[in-house]
Amino acid sequence: MIDKASHLPVLLDEVVEGLAVVPGETLVDGTFGAGGYTRALLGRGAGRVIGFDRDPDAIAKGPSLVPDPRLLLVQERFSQMDRVLTERGLLPVDGIALDIGVSSMQLDQADRGFSFSNDGPLDMRMSQSGTSAADFLNHADEAEIARVLKEYGEEPRARAVARAIVAARPLTRTAELAAVVRRALGYRQGQKSDPATRTFQAIRIHLNAELDELEQGLRAAERSLRPGGRLAVVTFHSLEDRIVKRFLRTRSGATPAGSRHRPMAAAGPAPTFEQVAKPVSPSEAELARNPRARSARLRTAVRTAAPAWDQEKAA
Repeated sequence: MIDKASHLPVLLDEVVEGLAVVPGETLVDGTFGAGGYTRALLGRGAGRVIGFDRDPDAIAKGPSLVPDPRLLLVQERFSQMDRVLTERGLLPVDGIALDIGVSSMQLDQADRGFSFSNDGPLDMRMSQSGTSAADFLNHADEAEIARVLKEYGEEPRARAVARAIVAARPLTRTAELAAVVRRALGYRQGQKSDPATRTFQAIRIHLNAELDELEQGLRAAERSLRPGGRLAVVTFHSLEDRIVKRFLRTRSGATPAGSRHRPMAAAGPAPTFEQVAKPVSPSEAELARNPRARSARLRTAVRTAAPAWDQEKAA
């Protein structure tokens, strides 16, 4: 049983404000999780919220967490929202919220293998299907493991960690992996941050193709929003935030000006987003309540009437 209090939605007030909910509107919560954003949006008078999540546990628990007839739950990746909404005759929508990455509900369940705080099986699969963390770590070669740790975890000593992982195989538990990483990096009890964090992040992002999902999801949101519709995206580390920042900068037409050394590029499609707000970080009060929010950033924007840049990809 998931306690509603165990999942504190990050930047909740700011997300709700960014979506500027008008009573009766149709909104999408692309990362339903434990239903925190959905609950708040319905509380503001949304006429309907379509909650997407690839995790079957989230969908199964959703009706008890948010017992409201205005909620429609869909077990699917948010990158597929425009296809699903088209099939159900629900396009366009008035607002979309995305909370990127692993949910607190997933982190707190040791048997899902997302965290080393409590020992569990090396799993980390959001959809509970496909290649597990144990499968990857026990069968990938050292170079591939090092690439994943460097690219998705920004681990400066990726090769050393990968070498230690290969030497310790087979690995089956989160505590085993954390211990291997700590030994490889010379971790000392009491250090400010645990170096295993970067490795766990990298493996999770790789297994769930999270960065590709985010890029595709932003394009799906562009295709799904009506003119004047609002987009709110919460990210938790620089790789995610960079993708959102680049997308909104490009789609709003805020590309760098040319110079005598580098001529201005030819005009592209009309901007699909405007009113791109500066990123918002959690307040000190929120950080005191929820330390997991420390790296969160919220970016919001408003959809224009211009056609989506990749409209032809909508299925």
